[in-house]
Amino acid sequence: MPKYRAVVPVLCFALAALSHGQTPVPAASPASPSQLSPEAGHDLLHEIDDALASVFDKVAPAVVIIEADKKASGDDQDQSFDFYFHTPEGGEGEHNSHLPEPSVRSEGSGFIVRPDGYIYTNYHVIEDADKIDVKLRDHRHFYAHVVGADERTDIAVLKIDATNLPTLQFVDSDSVRVGQMCFAIGIPYNLDYSFCRGVVSAKGRGNLTSTAMKPMYEDYIQTDALINPGNSGGPLFDIDGRVMGMNTLINGINRGLAFAIPSNMLKDVGSQLIATGKAIHPWLGITVSTLDDEMQDSERFHGLDGGVCVETIEADAPAYKSDLRPNDVIIKVDGIPVLTTHDLQREVLRKKVGESVDLNVWRAGKTMDIDVVTDELPADMSKVAQNHTHAKSAIYEMYGLELAPPPPNSQGQPVQNRITGGVVVNGVIGDSPASRAGVHPGDLITAVEEKNVPDASSCLAALGMAGSAHPRVTISLLRDGQKTRAILQTAGISP
Repeated sequence: MPKYRAVVPVLCFALAALSHGQTPVPAASPASPSQLSPEAGHDLLHEIDDALASVFDKVAPAVVIIEADKKASGDDQDQSFDFYFHTPEGGEGEHNSHLPEPSVRSEGSGFIVRPDGYIYTNYHVIEDADKIDVKLRDHRHFYAHVVGADERTDIAVLKIDATNLPTLQFVDSDSVRVGQMCFAIGIPYNLDYSFCRGVVSAKGRGNLTSTAMKPMYEDYIQTDALINPGNSGGPLFDIDGRVMGMNTLINGINRGLAFAIPSNMLKDVGSQLIATGKAIHPWLGITVSTLDDEMQDSERFHGLDGGVCVETIEADAPAYKSDLRPNDVIIKVDGIPVLTTHDLQREVLRKKVGESVDLNVWRAGKTMDIDVVTDELPADMSKVAQNHTHAKSAIYEMYGLELAPPPPNSQGQPVQNRITGGVVVNGVIGDSPASRAGVHPGDLITAVEEKNVPDASSCLAALGMAGSAHPRVTISLLRDGQKTRAILQTAGISP
């Protein structure tokens, strides 16, 4: 039992020293519990107490409370993986359908980054707001207008008419370490200026919110600090009060799984929004997937230790104008190894629009370098998706298939096989493997070689892998409510 008691003053001493910018004494040096007087231990606890209270006092004046009034809609529901937090207001009883819809108030947090009134917050806090009210720590209220907002990073910049405001400084988020202490201030559940503490649990988290039509740029810092609805847009900061990120997502309530946009992304996007009112993102125009264990064990990718496989290339995209092909595996970007889709996204986002990206690509057992000049990410990705259904990829030319997402039903939701999902055959080219196998427009492809394909991207990838390894590829179909299959006869996909 004594050995556990001995650890306490050592940890307290180190924490107190760190909080005051001192170098802690090595663990073996501090006096044992028997050598520390009760007064010394009491003083150490006071130092820790003072350090935590001081960081709140330093940061809180630059944190703001944001109330955004919006019109209610059927979409104003709590989301499972974010901070959308709407509380309807209004009288009792039902509203006449011809009356204006009641307003909904979204409450979140933000923080001041310039003394002349520029504030960072989340896009989803102020999305579609008719009126935005900002309250400061000193109880002053201001109406704010939106300087700029970027949905894909969930970052927005507000401006209030004020001067000589307290501001927060940023720390380089690349230097943030897992295990480092972190803190947050916000308005969880309408509880103004609530302060919480935790540690950085992980870095580089992604693939949490992306959709095909609205791709998100994700590079989140994960923390176990008690972040709750209302903390959205507030700062995540270190013991020195420097912003390491902006709190954005949670996974459930009080689970210790919260995520923050890193400060480096905040500074980059925020400065663009202040300067021009919009953020410009570089774009290659490809859909990729990380090579998993199953893919690496296949004959097609045998010998690869990792990388990302190019599944589709959008029509007229920057990559479409290069020598990049579907089924190529990107293993390096500008000489930096790429193991996951997140790695590729991070390296591409470091580029400016119009800059060249050097992709080191593995193709049929050989490596080569392919240069792709980035372009600006289109504002309307739905048009890109529509164009993609007619793009002539290697899969299109080999099988004679045009694929499209399932059409919507009467409720606007995609019609899919209730178990597997699937992808609709939009068209079949005459005298092609698909036409000879009896595939018809309107068929729903649910599996390739008995592997379920929930969407067009996974279907293209599965067809590419199967076609490169086998001369006969079996696809499962759903046609007029009946399950059937077709065998595509092919000589394989050329490298």
